[in-house]
Amino acid sequence: MLDTRLERWVVHHRVGVLDNVFVGLSRVGSQGAIWILVAVLAAFYWRRPAIFLYVTLADLIAGVSSALLRHAIGRERPPLRFPEPHPLVHVPGNPSFPSGHAATSFACAATLAWLTPLSPVALYALAALIAFSRVYVGVHYPLDVIGGAALGLGVATALRLLVEARRRSAPRPR
Repeated sequence: MLDTRLERWVVHHRVGVLDNVFVGLSRVGSQGAIWILVAVLAAFYWRRPAIFLYVTLADLIAGVSSALLRHAIGRERPPLRFPEPHPLVHVPGNPSFPSGHAATSFACAATLAWLTPLSPVALYALAALIAFSRVYVGVHYPLDVIGGAALGLGVATALRLLVEARRRSAPRPR
């Protein structure tokens, strides 16, 4: 399968000088930590607490959704199939598909792109690097992160549509 071959190629062609970079990206992407920090700073800077609220909500929904799907699908993580080379981070004890890091990163990046003047290119680039880091460190397959990214974008889109529909249907003050 192409997905497995791509994962094997990436972990067998790691570049030592990049190992710490991708381990770091993987860590800051845990539980959406970097995104919550960006949301706090953006909410404070633009004096719009709703930024923090919506990014936190997107992070939570994407995280819970990806966890539920992982347990329903049950895809085995790469290190359980291929013991070498060793992963660069602790292997989570849950299944692999979809990637929670990718889901939360793309949900939060899309939400921040919607609510702030921050560069969408920079936001999505960071989300993509965090997602790719999970393949690089050896705990996900490429389709896991693609599935997580799609889930995250879906969560952010649904959240935006709900908020905009609510705004349109709210009674206008006289």
